[in-house]
Amino acid sequence: MAEYVSDCPRCNAKLVTHDVYSSVVVSLSYGWMEFIEIACICRACRRLNTQIVSKKESDNRFSKFFGAVGSVNFLASFNGSINALVKFERWITIVDRNIEEVPDHLPVKIALVFNEANRCVSSGCWNAAGAMYRLALDMATKELLPDEGEPSDHVKRSLGLRTAWLFSNNKLAPELKELANCLREDGNDGAHDGSLTQADAEDLHDFAKMLLERVYTEPERLKLATARRIDRRKGT
Repeated sequence: MAEYVSDCPRCNAKLVTHDVYSSVVVSLSYGWMEFIEIACICRACRRLNTQIVSKKESDNRFSKFFGAVGSVNFLASFNGSINALVKFERWITIVDRNIEEVPDHLPVKIALVFNEANRCVSSGCWNAAGAMYRLALDMATKELLPDEGEPSDHVKRSLGLRTAWLFSNNKLAPELKELANCLREDGNDGAHDGSLTQADAEDLHDFAKMLLERVYTEPERLKLATARRIDRRKGT
């Protein structure tokens, strides 16, 4: 049976030996680095935990203990310690539940924020989710403001006021305005006093998703479709 020395998330024992009962390859990077979920029982508390580890080396000396994505029970069949073969990445927790995909073609920073908000929703952390959706909206709406002139600095600093100004000046699609009711112009929507409910977080999600798709996803899809059309007609 394979053994693995790591901290135990159940009893907090440090560098304790675990018996590895099962393993499955869940993803692959760089063409060789397998990421593997291992189901372990801690020898200190005798409770089960699931960890993600990654292959350390790109050579093939122990290739039979790894495998393609979806391969089951390869690493667990190793006779000895697997610490020389893999390194610890993290424990499996509730945040590993399936979450909604981020809209296509978002700037990287906004995509990361939106993804974090989705993970907060999957964990039932409504205040954290609301704060991150607001941050994604804040980042996106700032990019829609003109470089000079109106609005005033006071409006620019407030997400609610800024969004209202963008609607009034046809910088945002009017059909999104109803969804924007989740944002109060004075910012008093519960995000600052920690009173957001599940419905509040989901309202912020819907508005953020629709706005980000209008601002980034749809224009880029149109641009790519236009480029494909031009390519199809080259030489005709």
